[in-house]
Amino acid sequence: MKQMLFSLLFVIGMIANANYAIADTTDVNQSLIVPSKNTVLSSFTYDFTNYTDSLTLKAFGNGSLIFTWESVSPQEKYIGIKFKEHNTDKPWTENIVTAASKKMLVEDIEENMVLDLLIGSGNSAGNIVYGTEMVHASTLSETVFKSNQSKGKEEGASITWGIENDLLQKILTIYPQTKYVLKYNTKIGKKQNKSNPEKSPWITEDDISINKVSYKIKELSGGESYVYKIGVDTGEKIIWAKEGKFTAERTWGIFKLLILIGALGMFIFGMKIMSEGLQQAAGSRLRNMLGSITSNRIKGVFTGFGITSVVQSSSVTTVMTVSFVNAGLMTLRQSAGVMMGANIGTTITAWLILLFGFKVSLDSYAFIFIAFGAPLLFFSKGKVKVWANVIIGFSLLFMGLGALKDAVPTLGPDSAIVQFFVDFKDVWYGPVMFVLLGALVTVVIQSSSAAMALTMTLVGGGVIPFEVAAAMILGENIGTTITAELASLIGNVHAKRSARIHSLFNVIGVTWALLLFPYILKGISLFINGDPYTDGSAANTGLAVFHTAFNSMNVILLLPFVPKLVSLAERTVKSKGAADEEFHLDYIGTGMMGTPDLSILEAKKEVAKFGRITSRMSLFNQQLLTEQNSKVKTKLYRKIKKYEEITDRVEVEVANYLAKVSKGEMTEDTAKKVRSMNSIVNDLERIGDIFYQISKSIERKEELKAWFLPVQRASLLRMFKLIDNAFEIMCENLDADWDGVSLEAAKEAEDLINTKRNKMKEEYLSNLNDKDFNLESGMIFSNLFSLCEKAGDHIINVSEAVVGEI
Repeated sequence: MKQMLFSLLFVIGMIANANYAIADTTDVNQSLIVPSKNTVLSSFTYDFTNYTDSLTLKAFGNGSLIFTWESVSPQEKYIGIKFKEHNTDKPWTENIVTAASKKMLVEDIEENMVLDLLIGSGNSAGNIVYGTEMVHASTLSETVFKSNQSKGKEEGASITWGIENDLLQKILTIYPQTKYVLKYNTKIGKKQNKSNPEKSPWITEDDISINKVSYKIKELSGGESYVYKIGVDTGEKIIWAKEGKFTAERTWGIFKLLILIGALGMFIFGMKIMSEGLQQAAGSRLRNMLGSITSNRIKGVFTGFGITSVVQSSSVTTVMTVSFVNAGLMTLRQSAGVMMGANIGTTITAWLILLFGFKVSLDSYAFIFIAFGAPLLFFSKGKVKVWANVIIGFSLLFMGLGALKDAVPTLGPDSAIVQFFVDFKDVWYGPVMFVLLGALVTVVIQSSSAAMALTMTLVGGGVIPFEVAAAMILGENIGTTITAELASLIGNVHAKRSARIHSLFNVIGVTWALLLFPYILKGISLFINGDPYTDGSAANTGLAVFHTAFNSMNVILLLPFVPKLVSLAERTVKSKGAADEEFHLDYIGTGMMGTPDLSILEAKKEVAKFGRITSRMSLFNQQLLTEQNSKVKTKLYRKIKKYEEITDRVEVEVANYLAKVSKGEMTEDTAKKVRSMNSIVNDLERIGDIFYQISKSIERKEELKAWFLPVQRASLLRMFKLIDNAFEIMCENLDADWDGVSLEAAKEAEDLINTKRNKMKEEYLSNLNDKDFNLESGMIFSNLFSLCEKAGDHIINVSEAVVGEI
């Protein structure tokens, strides 16, 4: 009996154990891991959510983990879950809830962990029996991706990401089939899909190897904005990274070409604004630097270098130099030294582009510089506004350079353009061809600095090889001479010769550099880190070194031969004679200078010359009074008419020039000088008209055969002598420093003219009573001395305008 009772209990125990095992074999679905065969839960799932900052919504490094299930065996009243981090010796954490709640919340748990789980059940909280097989869960979140970056490419994009290796290995241990998934959509498509899932579906790449850390998307719409998500797929759940975005670039075409031209335009505009601002900031000091040059060529080189370094434009220096030669303020020999120095000074631009454009991307900070510069525009003080232009121009310059780098096409080594340069760089005529290309680029965009920036950008982008870029830089040295040549076209012969010296200097330099081209490049590569033939960064450094070395060596080699260059320029630019040069606008004919101060200096010289031209008309009329030869008289009439036309033209040209000067930023003193000059040229033009009227009166006298009495002729000649004296004083005042001019002598000369006019009028009126007096000649006589007195009035007006009495 006792044996039968033990056997019965044994069978009951076996049945109970058998029932428990059956319960354990129930399949349970969960999102990450197929649950253990011996769990008592069905549809087991879990989800992890990061805690976030209530204000910024930034995710913290911990959060809540919630387990859920659909049903449990009726006899099980409580569910227990033990968990700990996978493959560690950390203690188990146990949570117990009622089975009917169908969920268990675990608070304040660390993110991005893989967890080992033991699931158990029981009739009471104190009687939980746990299964023997391990199941798993995780607290993986979007922060599992430690990096997630994208960059738009031509009609595509490159996505890169990263997960810490230790964590990735833990994931692979549990989920060996893990892979990456990428989905993307247009920005507009995302919104459409959200409102209607059937519209604009997300494009998914769902089979990316877990060993990859980047993926290239192709065949996108250029210029379109996209959003994307990268996720890690463990097989049953995808953990998505934070949403990213990019814009697919357009392929190289007319649109990208226009962007490149626009970027180049911004670079040139920024350079112009900065250069003009620096010139205005320097003011008359630039003029004083040029004015202090002696026959010492070396001093001229340093002066040219200094001015170009300050204004960051060799074109400004060369045009200024041509203008000074044109004005007679500088000899050809002196101008040669200045232009040589300008060539060295312009090499600083290449170093600035290299340092702030390629080594340090200053365009990233451009808006910060503008933030400091823009408020200065609202200051009333002129100098502060000038520095605002310098800062804003500097910022725009590097913004343009940054856009230029982005606009340059990304070409592979097999592209047709790259192959063209590669194919021709080694042929004997290749360097010559690329020198011509560099010269053409500079002539077209009229800026050697912009051409240099474009060349360095193309080298950095791998579009052109180092050797080709070096040859183009030589060509850019020739191309920049076109600025001086153009400036000299409307100047006198001396201005043309000065520009020719600049051209000869650069052409000769490029010639010897081409002959030694391979050796120069080989020497340059010894002085820089890296290989300029394969490394774009090293190539740009090499170009800056090459540019500086070439121009410096060219100056050293040709400086002793300045007299020869001058002689060659004189032989190649022939003078057409003094008469051909006499009536050119010698001082303002080369165009506006960089600053109002320098422009006013040129205008002052032109006005002084205008005064001397006008004074010659007095001598011509005196000759008419005494000349007997009809042919000579005819030539004098024509000459006076020609001079009258000259005075009309000069007045218009000077007035237009001063109007342009007035558009710039001017000091009060400069504005006062502009008003004075406008008044002066108007008076000088009126004097020209008066002397032309005098010549027509004399001509009418000849036609009427109305002869002057000797006493009348002598009286008129004395009046003309007084006019000449007033002219002499006026011209001295125009040539002098206007701030130190005195009106005393001019007023005395005016008083003498008025006194003489009054005396001649009395004589005329008394002669009217003489019955033998010729009335026709008397009227002409009266008209002539009245016109002379009017001329005297305008002459004193000129001197008064000089001192500001307008």
